[in-house]
Amino acid sequence: DLLIMPFPIEEQYIVIAEQELNYRFPSSFRNRMMQNNGGEIEIRDDIWHIFPFFDQADIKRKMRTYSNIIFETRQIRKWAGFPEQAIAFAQNGNGDYLIFLPKNTLSSEHAEPVFIWFHGTTEIKKIADDFQVLL
Repeated sequence: DLLIMPFPIEEQYIVIAEQELNYRFPSSFRNRMMQNNGGEIEIRDDIWHIFPFFDQADIKRKMRTYSNIIFETRQIRKWAGFPEQAIAFAQNGNGDYLIFLPKNTLSSEHAEPVFIWFHGTTEIKKIADDFQVLL
């Protein structure tokens, strides 16, 4: 895969994704993505490629963010065993995904756990109480 360096994104594009996915992203994730839309994080010796938000600012940004959180989440939801309401926001290249799971409450301004969905077993494992701890 060609690594494309992350760049800032305007909050309006995050809001569009939230409306499309019917999910409000945790504040720590939103803030990180506004500074660096995409990129990589390392968790327990595994490199995770974060899906960017679709950036419609210009043609170059559209092309760079075509494979985005909305697109990837919709694709992975077609897989057997993937939680129907989960939001896929990163992958490790081995078929496993970092996901957010929606809460049953309306509050969205608090820490939200991060999970790994393992494609081989369809197991879901919590790895952090909040995205911020992974940075």
